[in-house]
Amino acid sequence: MTDSTFRWALPQLFAGQAQKELFHNEALARVDMLLHGAVESADEHVPPALPAVGACWIVAAGASGAWDGRAGALACWTEGGWRFADPRAGLSLWVADRGHAMLHDGTGWRDCGAGGDGFHVGGERVVGARAAAIANPSGGATVDAEARSALAAILAALRAHGLIAA
Repeated sequence: MTDSTFRWALPQLFAGQAQKELFHNEALARVDMLLHGAVESADEHVPPALPAVGACWIVAAGASGAWDGRAGALACWTEGGWRFADPRAGLSLWVADRGHAMLHDGTGWRDCGAGGDGFHVGGERVVGARAAAIANPSGGATVDAEARSALAAILAALRAHGLIAA
C-alpha cells in the first residue's frame, strides 16, 4: 500500500498513525480545491499579495516566489498557505478571467472550445455572438442569377446554423 492515492496524491491514513487529523485535513483541502472546478486565472506567474481563502490559479510559466517551480500546477490559497496539485489528463477548470474552461491534456493546459464569448479553436475565437441579420441581395444595374443564388445559399446556411439572425 502506498502513502498516497494514485491519481491526486491524497495522503492516506494507516492503522496506529499519529496525528491522523493532519493527513485527513490535508486530503480534504486538496479535494476541495480540485472539486470546485474554477480558477481565477491561468496567466499569473506571481502569487497574488492578498488572495482570498479558497481562491485558485493555474500557475503560468516563469513562476516566481511561492509558486517557483510550479508552472502548470493548480495553486490554491488556504488558511495554512499555498496548496498545489499537479494536473492529470482530463482535468477541466473554468478560468474566470478568460471566460471559458481550460483542459489539461496530459502534457499541458489548452483552451476548451466553448466559452462564454463564443467558440474557440487554437485559442482564437472563431464563432462569437450571433450577428445582426443580413439582407438578401437585390437591386443593382446588372443582375447575376448565379451570384445571387450562391449568396442566398450562404446566407441560408449561416441562418440555419444560428450564426446570423433570420
